[in-house]
Amino acid sequence: MKTEERSDSSRPAEEPAAPAGRAGHRPDLVAAGVGALLVAVACGVGWAWQRSNGELQAQWPPLLASWNPHVGPGTPAALTVAAAVVAYGPALADRLPWRRLLLTAWATALAWIFSLALIEGWYRGIARRLTTKHEYLRVIDRFDDIPAALRGFTDHIVVGPPGNWPAHVAGHPPGATLTFVWLDRIGLGGGAWAGVFCIVLGASGVAAVLIAVRALAGERLARRAAPFLALAPFAVWTGTSADGYFAGVAAWSIALLAVAATRRSLLAACASGLLFGWTCYLSYGLPLIALPLATILLITRTTRPVLPFLTAALTVPLAFTLTGFAWWEAYPLLVERYYQGAGGVRPYAYWVWGNLAAATLAVGLATAAALRRTLAATPSAALGALHPRRPAPTAEAALILLVLAALLALLAADLSGMSKAETERIWQPFYFWLLPATALLPVKGRRGWLGAQAGVALLVNHLVWTGW
Repeated sequence: MKTEERSDSSRPAEEPAAPAGRAGHRPDLVAAGVGALLVAVACGVGWAWQRSNGELQAQWPPLLASWNPHVGPGTPAALTVAAAVVAYGPALADRLPWRRLLLTAWATALAWIFSLALIEGWYRGIARRLTTKHEYLRVIDRFDDIPAALRGFTDHIVVGPPGNWPAHVAGHPPGATLTFVWLDRIGLGGGAWAGVFCIVLGASGVAAVLIAVRALAGERLARRAAPFLALAPFAVWTGTSADGYFAGVAAWSIALLAVAATRRSLLAACASGLLFGWTCYLSYGLPLIALPLATILLITRTTRPVLPFLTAALTVPLAFTLTGFAWWEAYPLLVERYYQGAGGVRPYAYWVWGNLAAATLAVGLATAAALRRTLAATPSAALGALHPRRPAPTAEAALILLVLAALLALLAADLSGMSKAETERIWQPFYFWLLPATALLPVKGRRGWLGAQAGVALLVNHLVWTGW
């Protein structure tokens, strides 16, 4: 097999089988069971709460969904993709040349997302999703003069003044809407093109995560995680929502900084910074991606990429500010708009833990088991990384620190109270970085865990109508 590696002293040494949580399979099964129990309790309590007063603003909590058992055109394809990955994914991930593995993982993720979306049919599952009354495509004609639209953007966030933006436009910085305006300008207008764009970019995040894990924790662990990333349960919400696109952009920002830190690439550092700046103008919650980015610098023990990263990142807010949109002025208005709508009704007392149940469905029971291993090994990994005289973290410790950073970002979003419900969709940029923890699971049980992952996605997509 042709070798595509290169020697790099800044890259942690690879290790054999992941030793985190050596207690065996039983604790993993217990962790998965706790995750399943959390989902069951959230469903039961949520159903009763919603039936009593409607405060949860969700018909099938903890998901924003309604009960609707069904099959559709994508059902045979989804079952085929799931069966193929479970049967052949681990072996192919171990054997394929690296670049071919990246392309295969991306293509598999695309097939998985498209097949799940097509369970609802082409129109309902893809073409219509981004054209509903809450979505970005409803305001394309109001951006004929982009500078003027940006200067007046904040005037239409709060409900009250004439012409307030639809919910998703008001709830995000204008970078999200501008993406679809530019697609329309180059002849790719309409819901179908918008949906395909989000799916392709969202699926590309799989390759980005693999590149980052390889750079920071070695190729062996990246290969172990590959089938789980390609068969991610949150693919249900990647197709089709703009948050899949946001997740892809954020993932490439993190991957490029990992490359910059381990290979001393100025170009990668600048590209990472530029994408991070753009990420912050796609969603108000995504500056939290700074936590995984900062963790990369901790893992690699370098500050070399910081200056080019920051220089490139600042060009985005500078461009928006000079054009007339101020992020820091818009955010308080977004908070006001949030509490004018469902955010002001939904009780924090339920959603602060109900969100975590939704997240469990989105990342799957295998990830829940893998996070147990991550948390069990966190103290030693963190102490080693923070000790100034210790060498760079081992491969496993590097992976644990990266996953932990994403988990902390997710928990910060949860505790903020600005993510009450819909987190199965909104938190996709964080979910991408929890799934690599599956590399810590024993090799022997990978097919079983992959089957559990696929089962969660297939059940959700066939039993409820998610609306996204």
